[in-house]
Amino acid sequence: MPLPVLFGANVDPLALPGGRSLRQATLIDRLGLDLLTIQDHPYQSAFDDTWTLLTFLAARTSSVTLVPTVSCLPLRPPAVLAKAAATLLDRLSGSRVQLGLGAGAFWDAIAAMGGPRRTPAEAVAALEEAIGVIRAMWSGDRSVRVPGEHYALAGVHPGPAPGEALGLWLGSYGPRTLALTGARADGWLPSHAYLGLDALPAAVARLDAAAEDAGRDPASLRKVYNIAGRVSGTSSATFDEPADVWAERIVELVTEVGMNGFVLWPLDDHERQYALFAEEVVPAVRASLPR
Repeated sequence: MPLPVLFGANVDPLALPGGRSLRQATLIDRLGLDLLTIQDHPYQSAFDDTWTLLTFLAARTSSVTLVPTVSCLPLRPPAVLAKAAATLLDRLSGSRVQLGLGAGAFWDAIAAMGGPRRTPAEAVAALEEAIGVIRAMWSGDRSVRVPGEHYALAGVHPGPAPGEALGLWLGSYGPRTLALTGARADGWLPSHAYLGLDALPAAVARLDAAAEDAGRDPASLRKVYNIAGRVSGTSSATFDEPADVWAERIVELVTEVGMNGFVLWPLDDHERQYALFAEEVVPAVRASLPR
């Protein structure tokens, strides 16, 4: 059974001006969008801490699901990250969170903050180990042990266990991480800026093949496309277009490519863009999709 198509919007965790993130988040919530994403770059001096902000916004919203896009694994120990997602957000927000996770990037900045500097191969290996740690921490078992070179558990007592709705969504692009996502994750969070429309179908095919090889139904995977763009009056560039063109593109991505989630990252005029997306693009997409 295909998953329902979800729509959301991104809030940048800018510290200034004060109150901006809360105002934008509550607007996204009132507009009825499904997802609210926040990028995680702890080394950015202009950004608030993403996990602190997520917890604050969870307490000030009522229905939207919050997703870090994506948590910076090298600076977030996976066992603690798993407990934070399960306790601070999943249990306290009423199951309105998904754990977005990435292998890491911007290694100079990560190292400057005390984190490890990893090669691409090491980053993938660490991500794979982190998935095992997170799954174990969410297992509800009395005691868990997970071996690993980068991350391990040595008889920890995990808990409290999260609800069934909490999933692990990976931001992945390369062959190895796409295969890992298809085999072991619950969702996928690529961005249009790094994976364009021309390359998206092949990536989805690789993801789906990995899921099938692992004995999983590819249709059960949440596939969310992050789109930096603008709902505008003229067609000046891809995703800088009128609402009806946005809707046509998204319908094609659902029916022809297999994506089932879309998050707007506004280029400017954020609050107006949230409203245009929610009130013009989303209804047009829903009206065009088969029931």
